[in-house]
Amino acid sequence: MLEVRDESNATAPLADAPEWTSEAAWSLYRLPFNDLLFQAQTIHRRHFDPNRVQLSKLLNIKTGGCPEDCGYCSQSSHHSTGLAASKLMEVEKVVAEARKAKAGGATRYCMGAAWRNPKPRDMDAIVEMVGAVKALGLETCMTLGMLDRDQSDRLSAAGLDYYNHNIDTSARYYPQVTSTRNFSDRLDTLENVRQSGMKVCCGGILGMGEEETDRVEMLVTLANLAEPPESVPINMLIPIAGTPLAKAAPIAPIEFVRIVALARIMMPKSYVRLSAGRSAMTDEMQALCFFAGANSIFVGDTLLTAGNPEDEADRKLFNRLGLQAI
Repeated sequence: MLEVRDESNATAPLADAPEWTSEAAWSLYRLPFNDLLFQAQTIHRRHFDPNRVQLSKLLNIKTGGCPEDCGYCSQSSHHSTGLAASKLMEVEKVVAEARKAKAGGATRYCMGAAWRNPKPRDMDAIVEMVGAVKALGLETCMTLGMLDRDQSDRLSAAGLDYYNHNIDTSARYYPQVTSTRNFSDRLDTLENVRQSGMKVCCGGILGMGEEETDRVEMLVTLANLAEPPESVPINMLIPIAGTPLAKAAPIAPIEFVRIVALARIMMPKSYVRLSAGRSAMTDEMQALCFFAGANSIFVGDTLLTAGNPEDEADRKLFNRLGLQAI
């Protein structure tokens, strides 16, 4: 692998090298914290305005009843979380919520449904949603579970910009989180999305009992895809009562920031999004994440079924840090 030496005297692979090795990624991750953040911020400034952050809004268009058994999820039918299943939201309601999101400053609109995969009967409505939201001038994203190639092609033809399908963790640890599908199933959907011409949104969740090496390996998998994801959400587990991971030990803030920085270095042109878990982060932790290269957040007081910082809290934080919304 091609290598370059930075001011910290740490050896790091070039971002455009053919492949990231586990050893190279781990060496970066274990740099002194200041050196790691310096590298991440330097790379971030090459590709993005360091003081601009993309605002995204996420709407749950179909709640609960999912047949998957993901250990973190409140919407799984395998867990007793007290969440009632709902039908797919009507197109008009989705568009009305999208208008509110745009008025609130969001430029990216994400729609999520608690499915293993979309059923044929749902595809017409989903396609209509994509077209209607895109007509508002918003960037569109959906997360609907696994997709076959025909479904990917239909969504792409409708104008969907991004499809979200997280790999969650490393291939090694994945069976400890989910048993109703394989890690390779996740990669198959990502390939279908890419082949259909859409952009990929893919990241993971930290704090599910995995080891630090699993977090690094997750990023190695993403960075070594034929094309790295254009959007990389980094979630901090929100423990939910009734799920197998309800009592998982929280990830240390510095470990979380290290992964954000590593994601920025390994995927320099991607948006790195602070996703679930921001409600449990201090302003100082979020500030470190922005310095480490995070440049996208979800706004609104609800993130699927979990809490999210209120808009006023985000406005105050942005003002304190001198950040502006994209």
